[in-house]
Parts: sequence; structure tokens; C-alpha cells
Amino acid sequence: MDNPVKTEVQTVYIRPSALTARPNHYCPGCTHGIAHRLIAEVIEEMEIRGQTIGVAPVGCSVFAYNYFDLDFVEAAHGRAPAMATGIKRVLPDRYVFTYQGDGDLASIGMAEIMHAAGRGENISVFFINNAIYGMTGGQMAPTTLPGMKTTSSPNGRDVEQAGFPLHMAEVLAKMEGASYIVRRSLHDPKNIRLAKKAIRTAFEVQKRGLGFAMVELLSTCSTNWGMTPIESLHWLEEHMIPAYPLGDYKVASAVGEMKIQA
Repeated sequence: MDNPVKTEVQTVYIRPSALTARPNHYCPGCTHGIAHRLIAEVIEEMEIRGQTIGVAPVGCSVFAYNYFDLDFVEAAHGRAPAMATGIKRVLPDRYVFTYQGDGDLASIGMAEIMHAAGRGENISVFFINNAIYGMTGGQMAPTTLPGMKTTSSPNGRDVEQAGFPLHMAEVLAKMEGASYIVRRSLHDPKNIRLAKKAIRTAFEVQKRGLGFAMVELLSTCSTNWGMTPIESLHWLEEHMIPAYPLGDYKVASAVGEMKIQA
């Protein structure tokens, strides 16, 4: 009998230690799972899992504490930055981050996010912008595009009636206490890699005590957009990115001078 051919097995994928093995509840095509993984990978690479505290929002990611294998708390709707402020001030040696959607951060939580940035709170905020209220049935959000149809704007968002979308990266970049404000996207491999680098930078800003950091992540909502997962990725690229340009909106000089070791 011939000797069996020996093949070298190379590991190409493994679950980060900062994620649990629990299956998530997100819809097929939802990029919340990608965002979770990127944050977990950064936490693992920085070896800060035991020092990190996350703050979950109200929204589709309300159960984020089930998926991250680290300390987590649940905030009232929109109040994640306020809760993160309290935790960070009491436990300044911890890495504290909020994970918030557009309804949570840019609607009911507008006061909390603005004042946290204005005070220069040393926290990291990860803002998932999918231009719609996902959990509650696909209603119009502060970030819904003009003309975009939702269950509460079935004929499309009318800017004369509902106003224009809020551009949170641009708004928060004006705050003196903000040190690092960027917008990235999760629609293809290149941009996912860039998003991970931004997430790492946001945690490094906090590590060095440089102040408030926010990474806005353009995301999809296949279910409420009424599209297949692939269609939603293309729609994000063709419609959301022109409306919400990717880029660095504020990088303080001290942040720009950081040397980050991989």
C-alpha cells in the first residue's frame, strides 16, 4: 500500500478569544458580525481582554454582551457614552468602549455623544451606521438618505418634512475634546482591513490618554433594506459612501505621531 500523501495544514481562521462561541442573532448579510470580530481581534492582539469593558446599546446589537467574552454592561437607549464616562472615571486603567447604532447614537443619544466628545472623555466609540432603525422594524433613522424608503417613510425620506441626514463624523470632528474621528466601511475586504486599523487606533488613543475617539462604520441592513446580502453590499458602495464619504475627519497631532506596533 502506498504511503499516504502528507499535506501541511495551515490555520487561516480562528475565533478570537474575545468572542464567545455562541451563534449570534443577526440577519444573513448583516455586518454587525464583522464589526464584532474586528473589535475582538484588536482586543486580542493588544492583549487587553481582561482590562476591557464594553457598553452595549439598545438596538440590533443590544445582546452584544452575549457575543463578546469580556466584561460588558447594558446602557439605557442612547446613554452608552454617559455610562462609559462613569466607568472610565471610576476605573481609569480600563479600556472602555461603546458600540452603538445610528438610532442609539444620533437620535435619542445625541446629547450624550456630543457632551462626551466635548468633554474629551477618554473612551472609544464604535458607531454602526446602516441608515435605518433595524431592530424595531425598519423605520427612518437620523442617517436615512434623502428619498430612501423605510416603513415610516414609505414614499422616501422627504427632506422638507423630515430634514436632512446627520453626518456624525463631520459633526463630532468639530468638538475640541475629540482627538480621533474617522469613517470607514465594512462592504469589502479592503475597507474591512482599513476599518480594523482604525479600531486599533481608537484603542491606542485611549491607551495613551489622548481623549475621545470615534470610528464610524458604514454597515448594511439587508432585511430592512429589502435586499439580498450581496445587493446590500453594492447598495452601500453605490449610495451610502457618496452620501457619507470615507476618510479621516479629525486626527489630533498627538494621534498622528503615534507609533503602533503590530
